Amino acid sequence: MNYSKLILALLTVGLLSMGSVGIAFGEDDDDERGERGEESERGGWMESRAPLAPVVNATYTQECGSCHMAYQPGLLPPQAWAQIMAPAALANHYGDDASLTDDLRTEISTYLGANATDLALQRNPHRVSPGGSTPSQALPRITATTDFKRQHDEIPARLVKGNPEVGSFSKCEACHRGAAEGDYNERQISIPGHGRWED
Repeated sequence: MNYSKLILALLTVGLLSMGSVGIAFGEDDDDERGERGEESERGGWMESRAPLAPVVNATYTQECGSCHMAYQPGLLPPQAWAQIMAPAALANHYGDDASLTDDLRTEISTYLGANATDLALQRNPHRVSPGGSTPSQALPRITATTDFKRQHDEIPARLVKGNPEVGSFSKCEACHRGAAEGDYNERQISIPGHGRWED
């Protein structure tokens, strides 16, 4: 009898059995993670990634945050922020005049560009699509990104646009309780007048 073939066969069976056990444990770990409320790596962009870095620039918070939420720079790529912060774009900033002095504009632009979306999230060059045909509509919009649309495609407009406590998909902080800190986790969503959102 050839003992080396027998040993090799037993080792192969043993390794295959261990692999099956490892797969079973791996699947159990995923189930337990879901039961404990932890995020799965298979989730969407906002769900699976770590929270975006919170806004730390006081000038940006003061100048831009006085009219709307000071959106985290990581929500758009650098070229989109550069478009938004151009002097002509600020003069017609989504229908409003948000003109800034050159010093303020330079400081805010530098902060946004340096902290914008990393290259891994820019894998789709069409991720940021322009709006309409007028200059303010042609500016990049977070709500026009592929990722944003994918994450919000099942939410009925009546719960957002038709909701007087929200009014627009651009008012992230109305439904995402952790938006100001950069946390857009699905488990933190509570739509005013509706409650927790379940996919």
